Amino acid sequence: MKVEFYVFCLFFLLTSSTVSISQVVSKSTVEDQKEVQVTAYNNNLGLIKDTREINLSLGEGELRFMDVASSIMPVTVHVKSLNFPEDFAVLEQNYEYDLINADKLLDKYVGKKIKIIDWNEFQDRKDTIEATLLSNNAGQIYKINNEIYLGHPGYKVLPEIPENLIAKPTLTWNYENSSKKPHTLEVSYLTSNISWKADYVVVLNEKDTSADISGWVTLDNKSGATYKNAGLKLVAGEVHRVDKRAKRALYAMESESGAPSFEEKSFFEYHIYNLQRKTTIKDKQTKQISLLEAVNVETYKEFLVYGSTISFTRPYREQNPKQPVNVYIKFKNSEDNNLGIPLPAGIMRLYKKDHESSLQFIGEDKVEHTPKDEEIKLKIGEAFDVVAERAQTDYKKITTNLHESEWEITVRNHKEEDVIVGIVEPMSGNWQVISSSHSYNKEGAFKIRFDIEVPKDEEVKVKYRVRVGL
Repeated sequence: MKVEFYVFCLFFLLTSSTVSISQVVSKSTVEDQKEVQVTAYNNNLGLIKDTREINLSLGEGELRFMDVASSIMPVTVHVKSLNFPEDFAVLEQNYEYDLINADKLLDKYVGKKIKIIDWNEFQDRKDTIEATLLSNNAGQIYKINNEIYLGHPGYKVLPEIPENLIAKPTLTWNYENSSKKPHTLEVSYLTSNISWKADYVVVLNEKDTSADISGWVTLDNKSGATYKNAGLKLVAGEVHRVDKRAKRALYAMESESGAPSFEEKSFFEYHIYNLQRKTTIKDKQTKQISLLEAVNVETYKEFLVYGSTISFTRPYREQNPKQPVNVYIKFKNSEDNNLGIPLPAGIMRLYKKDHESSLQFIGEDKVEHTPKDEEIKLKIGEAFDVVAERAQTDYKKITTNLHESEWEITVRNHKEEDVIVGIVEPMSGNWQVISSSHSYNKEGAFKIRFDIEVPKDEEVKVKYRVRVGL
C-alpha cells in the first residue's frame, strides 16, 4: 500500500509540475498595449516606451514580449512595473531574433523526413513524395527511394515549426512575481533605423524683402515595428554615441498637414519638440508633420564677391578673370521677426513667383541647429546680371619677405535696379592697406570688406594697394 501511495504521489507531483510549467509561460502582443511613446533623434536613433497590461502567474515564470522593433538594441532594454514595482523582478533576459524563413526551416529538418507535393500534369493530380533532406547548403539535396536528388520541384511540407524558431523578434524574461493583479509593465529600449530631419519652404515676396516660411518634420521609420497612436517627441541636437551607423532609404511617404502642432522646450543641451496629438508611425514609412508657419519674415538679399589670399605674394598672371557674384538671403530668427523659436537643422528651399504668378524654385541651402535671435544666411546661387572681374594692376617684391600689390575689382550691374555688392578680401601675414578708392571695414584679423553701391546699367571700380610681410 505504501509503495502504491508513493507512486501515486510521484505521479501527482509530476503531473502537477507539468501543468504548472505550462501555466507560467506568458505571451504579450501589441494587443496588450495601453500606450506607446516614440522619441526620435537626428542620428538614426529612437527611444521606444511600450506600456502594456499583462497578467502574470505567481512565482517564477517566463514572459515572451512580442512585437518589438527588429532593430532593437537589446542591451538598452529596461522593464519595470508601474503599479506593483515591488512585486515584479526580472531574473534573466533574452532577445530572440532567429526569425522564420524557408532556409532556416529547412536547416532544422536536415537528416529528417519531409513531404514533397508535386503536380502531375500528365495525370492531372497531386503526387505526395516522402523524402529525406540530406543538405540545405546552396540548394537542397534529397534522398528519395534510395536515390539522391539535387533539388526537387514541388511544395515542401513540414510536420511542424521547430520551437526555437519564432515569427517575429521577441524579448523574453524569466521573472518572479508576487502580485495576483495584472501588471502595467513599461518596457523601454533604444532602436536604430529611426530618425528625423527638418525641411523648410521659404517663399519670397516680389522685392525679396520678406518671406513666408513653413517647416516640416520628416520622420523615417525603418526600425521594424509599427507604433499605433503613439506619442511622438523629437530631440534636436547632436547626441554623442559611441558608434554611428546611419543608412538612408526612402519608402512610402505620408503627409500630415494642418496647423503646427509641436510644442518646443529646452532639454539638457538640446531642444525637444513634443507633438500635441497622437500619430501612427508605420514601419517602412516616411511621414511628414507640420512643424511651424511664419508669415512676413523680414529678409535681406546680399551680393558677395570673395577674393583669394594666394596672390598677394606673387604676380597674378590671369588678368580680368570673372569672379562669381554669390547671392544670399538673410533673416533673423527672432520673435520681432515673426519667428523666435529654436530651428532644427535641415534644408531650406526657396521659391518665388514669376511674372505669371507661378511659384518657381530658386535655390536651397542647409542650416544647422539655430537658436532664437541668431541670424540665418542662405546661399541661393550666383547672380546672372551682376558681373565682377579682378585684375592685379601692380606687383613689387620689396624684400624676400615683403610684397606689395595693387588690385582693381570691377563690378557691372545689368539689372533694372541699383544693387549693393560686398567685396570680401581675405588677407595673410602682416598686412597693411596703403591706399584704397573706397572705404572698407575690417572683419577680423585677416579680412576686409568693401560694400559698394552699383547703379543700374553702370560699373564701379574698386582699387586698393596692400603691403604683406611674411
